[in-house]
Amino acid sequence: MDTERIVRTFVEYYEELGHRRISGSTLLPPPGDTVLFTTSGMHPITPYLEGRPHPLGRRLVNVQRCLRTTDLDEVGDSTHLTVFEMLGTWSLGDYGGSRSLDWGYRLLTEGLGVDPGLLHATVYGGGDQVGPDTASLRRWQEHGVPVELTVEDNWWSNGPVGPCGPDSEIFLWTGDTPPRSTPTRDERWVEVWNHVMMHHRRLDDGRLVPLPQRNVDTGLGLERLASLLQGKSSVFECDVFEPWRRVVPSLWPLDEPSLRLVHDHLRSAVVVVGDGVLPASTGRGYVLRRLVRRVLTVLWRDDPSRSLGDLPDELVLHTLDRFRQEGDPGHVRRLLVEEEDRFGRLMERGRKVLARPRFRGPLGDDDFHYLHDTHGLPRDLVMRLREE
Repeated sequence: MDTERIVRTFVEYYEELGHRRISGSTLLPPPGDTVLFTTSGMHPITPYLEGRPHPLGRRLVNVQRCLRTTDLDEVGDSTHLTVFEMLGTWSLGDYGGSRSLDWGYRLLTEGLGVDPGLLHATVYGGGDQVGPDTASLRRWQEHGVPVELTVEDNWWSNGPVGPCGPDSEIFLWTGDTPPRSTPTRDERWVEVWNHVMMHHRRLDDGRLVPLPQRNVDTGLGLERLASLLQGKSSVFECDVFEPWRRVVPSLWPLDEPSLRLVHDHLRSAVVVVGDGVLPASTGRGYVLRRLVRRVLTVLWRDDPSRSLGDLPDELVLHTLDRFRQEGDPGHVRRLLVEEEDRFGRLMERGRKVLARPRFRGPLGDDDFHYLHDTHGLPRDLVMRLREE
């Protein structure tokens, strides 16, 4: 099942259940949100989780593009991407968690063809302020799905304060043997869907108070789900990366971990530019700059003549289309090349600065601060140049 069909199946299934689709899915968070980028489908929904009426009603469905800088160092494994799409549903004070799990189970097994015997669930086992989620436990037992009780792993929050609640996560077995063990004990269980019973708000002092309404917030990563349904061993092998796998290895011969980083970071940079972000020394622009520089560090490691100017328009256009963005591939590529030139000049200046006698020995915090504040050389770049 290709990714487009997965999206159609998901959205149409929930529309038949009375959900209205939210339009728009920019990476830029709504006004007043303190995060740089939208990191989950619930970001634009937060005011409505707290009781404000949503103009589309109490049942919502969405496909939201997300960016998580916290996953940068995880990129290269089989499941993590910097920019990805999140399929999500919400009940804003309407139906409860048990019904959400019922519908999720039915969609996975009947709509998407997942073998029920390959599923495992985890459920919140209770803590100091909230007891165990017995309703979710009973519902999974009724479906014959094995359940593991946890505490920290099944409590969802979007930060130290704000809406939160117990969740139930659905895992799919990816091993080449019959399912065994549990999700916390065997990494071959891969999480595909999280159903959060968003009933609480955490205050500054750590206390939990009830939200004005009892909500359900669910989310599953599209690329991860697609790779599992397509029988692939990593997200980089699902259909959305097919053009990248076909073009990039012949353009820039790299080992597999390096290819994955280049595929992810360049694809992510195109999406960030597509949402109107420009490279900068702070904020969102710095995230974009960091993505480009990490790619260039990998490309130049073996061949300093490699250039982002060689990136085919085909890959840029495919990515913009995939994320439903308008834009000129030539403009995107020119912007990336300008950033490449800027980084190249910074690298050359950095080599000259670090050649000074002062910086030939071990560097302390004062040295790193000076190099950054005076010469614009961040710590990671300094360390990279000293390894040359």
